[in-house]
Amino acid sequence: MCVKFKCLAVLFGCFSIMGCAQSKKEIIPETYIAYKTSDKIKIDGEETDGSWNKVNWSIFFIDIEGVKKPKYATKVKMLWDDSNFYILAKLEEPHVWANLKQRDTIIFYNNDFEVFIDPDGDTQNYYELEVNALNTVWDLFLNKPYREENNVVLNDWTLTGLKSAVKVKGTINNAKDIDEGWVLEMAIPWAAFKKSYNENNVPKDTFWKVNFSRVNWQHTLKNGMYERKKDTNGKFLPEYNWVWSPMGVINMHEPEKWGYVYFSSKAIGEDNFTIPEEEKVKWQLYDLYKAQKKYYQTHKKWATSLASFSRNFIKVDNKSLKLSLENHLTGFNISVKSPFSNKTLIIKEDGKIISN
Repeated sequence: MCVKFKCLAVLFGCFSIMGCAQSKKEIIPETYIAYKTSDKIKIDGEETDGSWNKVNWSIFFIDIEGVKKPKYATKVKMLWDDSNFYILAKLEEPHVWANLKQRDTIIFYNNDFEVFIDPDGDTQNYYELEVNALNTVWDLFLNKPYREENNVVLNDWTLTGLKSAVKVKGTINNAKDIDEGWVLEMAIPWAAFKKSYNENNVPKDTFWKVNFSRVNWQHTLKNGMYERKKDTNGKFLPEYNWVWSPMGVINMHEPEKWGYVYFSSKAIGEDNFTIPEEEKVKWQLYDLYKAQKKYYQTHKKWATSLASFSRNFIKVDNKSLKLSLENHLTGFNISVKSPFSNKTLIIKEDGKIISN
């Protein structure tokens, strides 16, 4: 259950994410234009708010590996203003149940909705938020993905100022009826992501890397109460993971694959967004970074030549870009000059990309 080792690693410090199988299918991240709203949004879990009626739903969520159609539909809408990032999620679910009521417990042990945010898109210092149908919250800060050594996970980090509300379309924890599902509405303050007091981090006319995940368990009833279903050996059956932007592997903690949310200041419906070509250069750098990680697992040392990967060039937008590999005492740098910005992009041994 690689996607959920995120929490088990926090609690028990066990096993490596690099053991998860990687998909060979090319994954193209999803995009969404979040428009600025001038209307006041009431966070009450209602999808009928006038502001929400002005913008489109996302595509329906897909299985995390991008190969299966989920059993139940999930979709989101997004808006923003100078104070908050607004998210509306609608989850189809005939059996709405939850029993975790304490903040910062392992919320994905219930069916839940999850938000992942990497403001600067460098796969470092990112945020995770999980909410169940009782509106119980778990928020985390991670300085690096679990695949990296010496990563730090702050389970006690609090998304200060978060507002969230759930509206159940049916009756929660009632096995005698069939529900429509539940709606989750959130206002996430930009101030929670500030790195310094005076930083203006409101993402006007730019993008952040974002993804959403929905965890859904098979259930059974015990004394009329819902609980996760077990197999004949007494082990919990694996969860379903349905996401907005597919990962190609059962692991949400590969931030380079997350989707692109562009925060537009134009009138609703008046903007366009396409993924910048420079981002595609970064995707290929991540491929090489993973090849280096795999090489290290096999040989217990870093490759010293790109010939080890049969890659001296990468190609983006019909442009051939020459690569360079430099090893140093603690790892490596793989670099390439981007023709789209004239900057040199460098990916390091911890997956961080820097440009200069």
